[in-house]
Amino acid sequence: MTAAKFDVVIVGAGAAGLMCGIEAARRGRRVAVIDHAKKPAEKIRISGGGRCNFTHLQATPKNFLSQNPHFCISALKRFTPWDFLDRVVKRGIRYFEKTEGQLFCETSAGDIIDMLLDDLADAGGELYLGISVEGVTKTGPGFEIDTSNGNLTAEKLVIATGGLSIPKMGATGFAYGIARQFGHEIIETRAGLVPFTLGGEKLAAIEGLSGVSLTARVACGKASFTDGFLFTHRGLSGPAILQISSYWKPGEAIEVDLLPDMNGFDYLQSRRKDRPKQTLGNVVAEIQPRRLSDRILEWHDLPPEARMADLGNATLQTLADAVNRWTFIPDGTEGYRTAEVTLGGIDTRALSSQTMESQLCPGLYFIGECVDVTGWLGGYNFQWAWSSGWAAGQAV
Repeated sequence: MTAAKFDVVIVGAGAAGLMCGIEAARRGRRVAVIDHAKKPAEKIRISGGGRCNFTHLQATPKNFLSQNPHFCISALKRFTPWDFLDRVVKRGIRYFEKTEGQLFCETSAGDIIDMLLDDLADAGGELYLGISVEGVTKTGPGFEIDTSNGNLTAEKLVIATGGLSIPKMGATGFAYGIARQFGHEIIETRAGLVPFTLGGEKLAAIEGLSGVSLTARVACGKASFTDGFLFTHRGLSGPAILQISSYWKPGEAIEVDLLPDMNGFDYLQSRRKDRPKQTLGNVVAEIQPRRLSDRILEWHDLPPEARMADLGNATLQTLADAVNRWTFIPDGTEGYRTAEVTLGGIDTRALSSQTMESQLCPGLYFIGECVDVTGWLGGYNFQWAWSSGWAAGQAV
């Protein structure tokens, strides 16, 4: 490091940390962004299949989970998806809209990373990688940060080290430790946007279906999502499952509609009337992938060779319920190993929604995934990183 004294030290060179560093440096603050990783923004690099779903144009507070749901309103309103998109466009990064509102890089997530790194450098911010923080001490109006490369001092300290998801990329509970050190409460954390696992008879029931995908509506309590649904060799995945996983708690039932745009009973009745000689197996295969349709019949001991004319309403209703209202209790999730986000985190009731500053320790800020604000799948969590990082960057 060229110097050990900074106006602002930001721990974490991910989406939120880099955004905060850019904004602070543009305000003339002397900024150092440090990270224990050897490369910056690795979660950006792997996101969206390597193309980075960098925002969602329809992001609103209702797309986020938090025990303090009003907390995210200010930052999201002041730095919107359109504000970030404007930077992408000015940079000349080509992008596309995969589904309504979801924006991805056309070439590579590296385009977003390069933009952030260039913006930080152009603003005069300094980036230091491969440096771990070993301790933080409050010193009067500022902080002393003990690192593996010596001590730093800063007037303002920003923690942007994320949550616990994907530990193989270096995720740790560092932010929670710092928060507790300065008196903050931690909302219980758990894996979010994560596949479900099944065991025993439930897993045996779907054996051989790995790779089968379709569109389904998945519900837990009052929450429901209609999107892609995928059978895996460990359980269930796909966007609909990932979305609902953030609302699920152990022991709760999940209801799946494998035919979300059709009433199964009405369909089966019409087939019985119009094609009485058609076999049940062929009828179900018209509305479900063949491997799945065969398995559904097996689950309920229904003969695929039976003619529709020979089936009563009770049988048709049983089959329709299996398609429209398949209910089960997951054994668990795949956990932080594959989770895209961490639910819970630093209790926002002790943070300023305007600046992300601690109300317990002046000069200390928490931004991004480490706080108790978690978005849906589809670019919402990146938008929270941009918005919370921007908000803190205006204040530090």
